Amino acid sequence: MLEVKNLNSYYGNIHALKGVNLEVKQGEIVTLIGSNGAGKSTTLNSITGLLKATSGEIWFKGKNITNIPPSHIVKMGISLSPEGREVFPELTVEENLQLGAYTRKDKKVIKETYERVYELFPRLFERKKQTAGTLSGGEQQMLAIGRGLMSEPQLLLLDEPSLGLAPNLVLKIFELIKTINEQGTTVLLVEQNASMALSIANRGYVLETGKVMLTDDAKALNNNAEVRRAYLGIG
Repeated sequence: MLEVKNLNSYYGNIHALKGVNLEVKQGEIVTLIGSNGAGKSTTLNSITGLLKATSGEIWFKGKNITNIPPSHIVKMGISLSPEGREVFPELTVEENLQLGAYTRKDKKVIKETYERVYELFPRLFERKKQTAGTLSGGEQQMLAIGRGLMSEPQLLLLDEPSLGLAPNLVLKIFELIKTINEQGTTVLLVEQNASMALSIANRGYVLETGKVMLTDDAKALNNNAEVRRAYLGIG
């Protein structure tokens, strides 16, 4: 479904991605793990066109989407739930979700997507007329993911969905990610909580200073002594 080939991206003079290669197959949950500054968010921003790649290629469903404008990429079936949630605080829950569907025209299908999102996140339905700035951190995270789903993506990119959440909410968010995947959405997950990410993922990539250092199925990475020591705090 998604193939990233020898991707190089820069922030000014900083060489943030150094020849990154990765693949996401339809129906998978794939996770990118690594320490702060490893290039995880930069990879997602490059895929979505928010950061222009300097060289390399990004392919989605057989089409080269390298440096295509972000709005076109959303229309093609890729959606991002960004790090830090980035909800619009002055707008209501419903208005935030509505913005997620801005590329779509069919009102009947949009209504069905609202229903799907509210079914996944009943808390959002209860607060649909409430402004997003008054929601708790966990509710804002649900809203950010829900907004990402409003474009009916085939591939959902999640950037640090558990960041700043209480442990019980982290479990809830990861259960919901699994449900979203089981309903047919492929997921590429960037997550600081490597243990939780690997517990729901099919495969993983370990990034260090802009390079893929290791890739394997999630269970093997979870059992890898080096990964356990560096990212899971075990051993």
